[in-house]
Amino acid sequence: MNGKIYLFVSLMLIFGVLCGCLNENKHTSTKKPFEGKTITVLCGAGLMKPMNELIQNFENKTGAKVEVHYGGSAELFGILTTTGGDVFIPGAYKYTEDAMKKGFILNDTVKNITYHIPVIAVPKGNPKNIKDLEDLAKPGVRVVIGDPNACAIGKVAKKILEKNHLWENVSKNIVVKTPTVNQLLIYIATNQADASIIWEDMVTWAEGKGKIEVIKIPKEKNIIKTIPTAVTIYAEKDNNLEVAKAFNDYISSDEAKEIWKKWGFIPCNQ
Repeated sequence: MNGKIYLFVSLMLIFGVLCGCLNENKHTSTKKPFEGKTITVLCGAGLMKPMNELIQNFENKTGAKVEVHYGGSAELFGILTTTGGDVFIPGAYKYTEDAMKKGFILNDTVKNITYHIPVIAVPKGNPKNIKDLEDLAKPGVRVVIGDPNACAIGKVAKKILEKNHLWENVSKNIVVKTPTVNQLLIYIATNQADASIIWEDMVTWAEGKGKIEVIKIPKEKNIIKTIPTAVTIYAEKDNNLEVAKAFNDYISSDEAKEIWKKWGFIPCNQ
């Protein structure tokens, strides 16, 4: 009898040890690769909708925490050159190029993600009958644009108008210059202005759905931009290089491109 009891106790101990090993292996296998890591992303305000979704997906997959600062591209550039950030995603390549020249970017991490296409936005019903860029110079048309010194859409809007010899006349109709593109959408959706130049992808935003109409700018008159992403030198200094590169790769991946498309963006390879 004692032998049977001894055998039973031994078997139970072995079973317990095996269960412990299995549980330990299970715990180890479910641990996410970047748990406990936090990176800071500097991102153009016009990219907020897809970026929020991309960040949530990345956090769920990796266990990392992504702190994001949305703003105008010039503001983001200022933050990058003073207090830093791990990943830099402005609204136009020009800002990334400037950051590369000043040595704030790891050049081999730069990736162009999607196109940024300017269009004319007007309130629903198009009360001033805006049909093209030239109509923005008509007397009595209230125009809002992004501040050329603050955000990518403001800089490109000014260049488009200059390219078409309209800047001087349209300037007389400008009632507001905003620091971010998001505010332009609100002005048009609430009928506080008659026309603006915004990014085409913003047409999908709930804030403007059913409240705005879009007039496309002919390609020969337009200036189409690309949205880049890049890892900064601060990621290396803060020991965040691996997770920053992983995030940079994820938002330019094939999976991410489907999310960009869902929000009205056209991936660069298309």
